[in-house]
Amino acid sequence: MSEEIKISMFEIVGSPFCVASDDGQKVYKHLDAALRANQEVVLSFHNVTAPTTPFLTAAIGELYGTFSEEKIRSLLKIEDAEPDNLALLERVVRDVKLCFKDPQRFNQVVREVMGDDDDDTTTIIEVSV
Repeated sequence: MSEEIKISMFEIVGSPFCVASDDGQKVYKHLDAALRANQEVVLSFHNVTAPTTPFLTAAIGELYGTFSEEKIRSLLKIEDAEPDNLALLERVVRDVKLCFKDPQRFNQVVREVMGDDDDDTTTIIEVSV
């Protein structure tokens, strides 16, 4: 395995504000490429202030739909993250793993929460693996 690579969210997004899922997708593309190549990668939160759930879900959470948790844990390292950002990332990862584990149940819960549990033909959000 070659030397680890470092990915800076700040440099990819071009701003300390990592809020939009579109920006998260930009980070995801870099992470996805590295993991597909079995490359160790360090994801830096340096200069990033208050990343949001949609951003982190797109950037990191979506990896759990493609790669095993073991592969992600062995190849992806996080650095320069504030404790509250790490806590948010842990919640995002926990929720995403639950979603990918049982997407039908997740969709059912979303419908119930949104008040649409009596009509299964309407899909508010659809998660598939």
